[in-house]
Amino acid sequence: MSDKNNYSSWTVKQLQQELRKRTLPISGLKAVLVDRLLHNDKEPFSESNTRKRSGAMNSEKLTNGKGKSLEHQFSHEELKEIRHQEREQRRKIVLWRKPLITLHYFLLELFEIIRKEKRSVLKHKKSCTTVAVIGLFMFLAYALEGPHQILISDFKEQTLWCLYWVGLGILSSVGLGTGLHTFLLYLGPHIAKVTLAAWECGSLNFPEPPYPTEILCPNESDPSSVNILSIMSKVRLEAVMWGAGTAIGELPPYFMARAARLSGEEDPDNEDLEELEELIASEDTSIFTKAKKAVPKIVEKVGFFGILAFASIPNPLFDLAGITCGHCLVPFWTFFGATLIGKSIIKMHIQQTFVILCFSKAYVEKVLETLGTIPYVGTYIQSPFQKAVQAQVSKLHGDSANNAGENKNILGFIFEKFVTVMIIYFVVSIVNSLAQSYAKRVDETCRTSKSTKLQSKGD
Repeated sequence: MSDKNNYSSWTVKQLQQELRKRTLPISGLKAVLVDRLLHNDKEPFSESNTRKRSGAMNSEKLTNGKGKSLEHQFSHEELKEIRHQEREQRRKIVLWRKPLITLHYFLLELFEIIRKEKRSVLKHKKSCTTVAVIGLFMFLAYALEGPHQILISDFKEQTLWCLYWVGLGILSSVGLGTGLHTFLLYLGPHIAKVTLAAWECGSLNFPEPPYPTEILCPNESDPSSVNILSIMSKVRLEAVMWGAGTAIGELPPYFMARAARLSGEEDPDNEDLEELEELIASEDTSIFTKAKKAVPKIVEKVGFFGILAFASIPNPLFDLAGITCGHCLVPFWTFFGATLIGKSIIKMHIQQTFVILCFSKAYVEKVLETLGTIPYVGTYIQSPFQKAVQAQVSKLHGDSANNAGENKNILGFIFEKFVTVMIIYFVVSIVNSLAQSYAKRVDETCRTSKSTKLQSKGD
């Protein structure tokens, strides 16, 4: 390691070894380690500086609500253990374990969020006034009669339809406790419904989105016009809007990590950043760990195309890419542009193709036939699926007599209950997440108070 200024070409282990020699902290991403060494090179080397750096290893800076820095005589490892124990205790604050405390903390955190939003509105009075005036004009245009109502009606339907799918996409990836799997619950079934209708009707001439409550087969059919590409074009608007929503939902981790890096203050209780640091320093050689390590490395080295590659495939580790991009100060449009293209165009066309193939008429018939061949239980499994498909076919042809028994379909009943349970669980996870956020605030306040007392005793 003769070239001490060319730190970018060093490995993380080499950087950490050099930092240990200088008695400097070794935690952080590669970019942080490089910055730390470069900053240290600029400082004049003296005995007093050496003592300061040694003392920094035995003290930890904490930040209270007012942003003031405090130090106490806990070692870095002791503080790490304390924070780990606090996180473990916070994870127990859930509705099914501590319902009263969870609800109490949830309400307090909700009030705190409202208070912050109120302060934010007061800080941006001009912007809020402009938005309010524009909203007032839009309301007047909507309420007053006139020839413009035809355009407004079409615009309203299209806008609400797009916002509906964008909102579902955001809910799928925003991670408020846990993502609501809206592709499985909403977009997937919608694509399946249009696919079944296209093959059964032999046409795609049923209404364009936003669809009415029921899709009915047109009187004229043209089976030659029905193929994978034509079905994809029929549901492209919904799929692209949903994909754009998932891209927007990936922004919070990016902005969080970026803000922490720009402020120069790392949140010691940020579990995502700490997990990323531990992951980089880990010597685990398992396949899953290697895959997780590859995400920040590829994103940091390849940039736009690396982000695009990870956003274009179903990837549960994409949050690591968002945190890495924010922490390494990747430009916003580089991150969001690659994420938007990957998720709303490339990834959504892959998912559309999979659903359309699975619900094509020939494939559905083949699956039903295969279910019937299962020994002993095949007929019992095949029957409810056949009834569900037949009910959908009857509905497409407007057969009200057969639709009367549709509500008795066990698969429809199970799916409705499944959707209800998923939505309830999503709401509960939000309550738990906000309650734990308030508990984190309490832990930080208590730790800062203890630090102040220890410092005053030391003085």
